[in-house]
Amino acid sequence: MKAIRFFLLFLISIQLISCGKSEKQLAAEKLQLAEQLFQQGDTLTAIQTADSVRLLYKGAIQQVVASDQFKKKVYGEMLYSAQDELDTLNAGMADLKKNFVEEKTEFDRYTQYIHKRQEFQRRWNKSFIQIYLDERGEIYISSNYYGEQWLDHVAIRVYDGDLQAKTDTVPVGSPLNHHSDFLNTKWEKVTYMDGKDNGVVEFIAQHADRNLKAVFLGKRYYYIVLEDYDKQAFVQTLALSKALKRKAKLEKEIKDLQSKVG
Repeated sequence: MKAIRFFLLFLISIQLISCGKSEKQLAAEKLQLAEQLFQQGDTLTAIQTADSVRLLYKGAIQQVVASDQFKKKVYGEMLYSAQDELDTLNAGMADLKKNFVEEKTEFDRYTQYIHKRQEFQRRWNKSFIQIYLDERGEIYISSNYYGEQWLDHVAIRVYDGDLQAKTDTVPVGSPLNHHSDFLNTKWEKVTYMDGKDNGVVEFIAQHADRNLKAVFLGKRYYYIVLEDYDKQAFVQTLALSKALKRKAKLEKEIKDLQSKVG
């Protein structure tokens, strides 16, 4: 009981102290807290705390104005940081793009980035795994078989020792499972879009230093060893994909921050 009484007296004393403070003093304390949070790196909470000054203490005009100025300062620093990151990102992307051919045909909605080592003219008569990238940073892959017998393959598995990754199945008859033949040569192309690569892209990029193999899975099996330049194409394409997505996000953030800075 004594403990409860003490706690109640403590709450009452705190309330009396709070009641004794003016709206201006309370607003100033909130603003000071916002400054401290910002210095500690908690930018989001700092902005939310500054916002509360206008909501809770509308009568403290000077502090309300100061809180608005504080937010503009924070947004200004965020804008500078975002622009600096974007400049660095653009410089890195310029180097990466040297490895790609940019292409947009009448059938393409978005610009395509084709790795120079995987252009059709170089690889039309080879069995290999191709990676595709568009200007949004979206990636998909295809398994391309070239040989004398039909495989009717529906998936691929990439592996080295116990490490492996396998695509989802794209059944024969699907528009994404294409067959053609010319002069007794069979050509099959299976495309894995919308996540059907099932982690194969990341697997190849992460293990590009290993002796990766791939097996085309169908009525027959067909094995290939991934060329070093194909593995490097995956590494560089994934890096450019991440950069393109980050760029789009930064540009959106910058536009939003510019409107807040005024």
